[in-house]
Order: sequence, then structure tokens, then C-alpha cells
Amino acid sequence: MTDTHAHLYDEQFDADRDEMIQRAVANGVSAIVVPSTDSTNHNAMMQLCRRYPDICYPAVGLHPTSVNENWRNEIAEVEKCLKSDKYTALGEIGIDCYWSMDWIEQQREVFDYQLKLAENYGLPVIIHARNAFHEIFSILDRVHNERIKGVFHSFSGSCDDYFKIKEYGTFKIGIGGAITFKNSSLPQVVYRIPISDLVLETDAPYLTPHPYRGKRNESSYIPLIAQKIAAIKNLSIETVDEITSENARQLFVVVSGQCSACPPQD
Repeated sequence: MTDTHAHLYDEQFDADRDEMIQRAVANGVSAIVVPSTDSTNHNAMMQLCRRYPDICYPAVGLHPTSVNENWRNEIAEVEKCLKSDKYTALGEIGIDCYWSMDWIEQQREVFDYQLKLAENYGLPVIIHARNAFHEIFSILDRVHNERIKGVFHSFSGSCDDYFKIKEYGTFKIGIGGAITFKNSSLPQVVYRIPISDLVLETDAPYLTPHPYRGKRNESSYIPLIAQKIAAIKNLSIETVDEITSENARQLFVVVSGQCSACPPQD
């Protein structure tokens, strides 16, 4: 299986990171996309991907909640990274209207600019859209073309949001632990989304699926998400694994056993 979104460099994994990745592999996870959020964690992300070049694949970008008075310097760092190393995606990028609206104009500008970077470098984007589908769509309506593709990470939208995303033609829908939550409306939405448009993700260490909700999330829990999707769609978990992993390979050019994005470890 492929975990298309996990922050495994997070300090919550410092005590048992190697064991955690071993658990993921033992549970059938062969590839993990690891996005940074800003310059404060980029080096830790790259160290992890160099340590596990056959499993972990790096993405670089400026997260919307990291947009502040220093955003121009942060964007310059993203561009510097893109020029010096190879990445499997540009992300995590997007707009967040949940935590704060203080820097919303700058968030819009940063998102717009990073979409152009992704187009220039031929990279897919990992889009964070918390309480911000209208904002995201307004920018994509203006700048999108067939060269911009990616995934709507941790999708929490409606069927109408999904159908709007389909108008752009080149995006997948990232489904994580929220689909297992007791009162989630996501199962009804995912029922209507073709499996060919889905990819699996954990967003570890966040959004831990049932029955581990409240504890730290990790990539070894991907089968729980696959099982829930299999039940919703009346498919075998093997079918969900096969199709969603192929969707991820097509989007991220992630090839198990060969990380073209990772420089060799020193």
C-alpha cells in the first residue's frame, strides 16, 4: 500500500521512528510520501528520506498555516530546494481558513505562486484545503491548466466539492483516518467517488483512525483506511490496495524500491 501523506519526521516519532517504519512495512506499506511544511522541518524530512530511500519520498512546500511575515523568505527557500534537489511533489501547499484569517491575502498569493512553481518543475501538488474550498477553487479557476495536477489532501468536502474538483480533470482525492470516525459524513461522499480517483493517506501523526483515535497516528494504520473504503464500496481490500497504489504511482511517480527523488546518503 502507499501512504501518500505522512509527516514522519515529526518529533512525536523521535523515540521509535525506525520501529514505526518497520511496522508500516510489516503491514504492507511499500511507499510513503513525506511532505514538509516550511524551512523548520525540511532538513529533518530530507534526512528521513535519505535514511529510507526505498520507502520515503520527499515533497517540499510552504504550508498555509506557516504563512506569516516571513513568507517571502520561506518561498525563496522552497525555490532554493527545488533547484538543488529532486522531489516527488510540491507540498504541502494550499489555503487554511480554519485556524486564522490574519494572513489570508498572503496565503492566496503564496498558493498561486507555488502552483506556478509546480507547473514549471513538472511536479504534482499536495493541496491543503481546510474550510477553504471556495478560496482554492477561485484560484484554480484562474490558473489551472492540464499541467497542474495533484491531490486534495485529507479531503473533507461534499459531493459538490468533488464534482467541482473533477472539472480540473487531473486531481486525486486523499482519504485518511477521518473516514473511520463514528459521526463522519465522509463515507457517504466516498461512496460516490470512483475508486480510480482515490489515494490513501494517514497524515501521521494526526487524524488517527478508529480504533486508535486519540493516540499518535502512523503509516502502519493505512490498512484500516483501506478496509473502511473496501466496506463502503463492496470491494476486497486487495482491490483497494491495488487501485489506490496505482493511482499514487501515476500521480507521484513513486516506484517502490527506487527513490529517484532522494539524493544519496552521505
